[in-house]
Amino acid sequence: MGVTETMRAVRIAEHGGPEVLALTEVAVPTPQAGEVLVRVSAVALNNTDLWTREGAYGRPGDPEALSGWRGPIAFPRIQGADVAGRVVATGADVDESLVGRRVVVDPALYDTAGPDANPVGLMGSERDGGYAEYVTARAERVHDVTESPLTDDQLATLPTAYGTALGMIERGRLRTGETVLVSGASGGVGLALVQIARARGATVLAISSGTKIDAVREAGAHHVLDRARGLAEQIRTAAPEGVDVGLDVVAGDLVGEGLPLLREGGRWVVAGALGGYGVQFDVRRLYLHNAQVIGSAMHTPTHFALLMDLARQGAVRPVVAAAFPLDQAAEAQEELARRRHVGKIVMRP
Repeated sequence: MGVTETMRAVRIAEHGGPEVLALTEVAVPTPQAGEVLVRVSAVALNNTDLWTREGAYGRPGDPEALSGWRGPIAFPRIQGADVAGRVVATGADVDESLVGRRVVVDPALYDTAGPDANPVGLMGSERDGGYAEYVTARAERVHDVTESPLTDDQLATLPTAYGTALGMIERGRLRTGETVLVSGASGGVGLALVQIARARGATVLAISSGTKIDAVREAGAHHVLDRARGLAEQIRTAAPEGVDVGLDVVAGDLVGEGLPLLREGGRWVVAGALGGYGVQFDVRRLYLHNAQVIGSAMHTPTHFALLMDLARQGAVRPVVAAAFPLDQAAEAQEELARRRHVGKIVMRP
């Protein structure tokens, strides 16, 4: 498989609006020892792309500081965490039989080598990502999904959104037969939560609004609650016994509203702050009911391996809302920021 010497890539050289996304010709990266080179078939967009570009993550002790996911970004940086493609070359110490295989890349950079490691970096943020024709990755982070019935576009949607969703579900210890509440259910992570929780045999209550309600129901929600109306009453009607697990990417006021609706021993898992990062709740609702509030950032290697099993089986069917060419990265990110779509937006280099 011939690999050219240069490739098209979309980089950012500073924090800012969509205008800082620059299409450029750069050298194709060389896979180092223990790495592979992947020709990118599809790369999915995430809120992480917007926030990294804007520098919106803040820092401990300074929530307003311009910062990437885990601190300062080394510019220029190629964005894009979610890659599906084919292995076209290997570095030293890598099994060459990977060449030609269709793969999904685990975008997390972990703190240790173990199966339960924590993600402390992300492709497209702490190392170059998939807004490009080629990308390198550690060989152990590349998962062979050649036999999956999913399309390349669908496979690309999995790593961040479905990885984050599966991490939340695993950390929340969701069991078959339990009742879950999913916030932000029409977004990338939200729709993934609905699909995976349904596949796990849970009763799914999903919060959405307006024109997106039908799509959330189609994804597998048993009850769709309208965000525009009083939520507590709708939740009590749909789940009179209470909720076992809250799967929350919105936070803000929802945490305080939701905790009293948990059953004894319930778990409220937070993996986003679309509704605001300042939260107030009655702490008595926590300790008197043995409830837990759990933070969840992405996934562990164990979670990602479980996700790849689901991909090979076609057990979840990601919804692709739109596909853009690489030279329309700014338009693609603007479309993502409008939040009018259901499912995931991808680019095809």
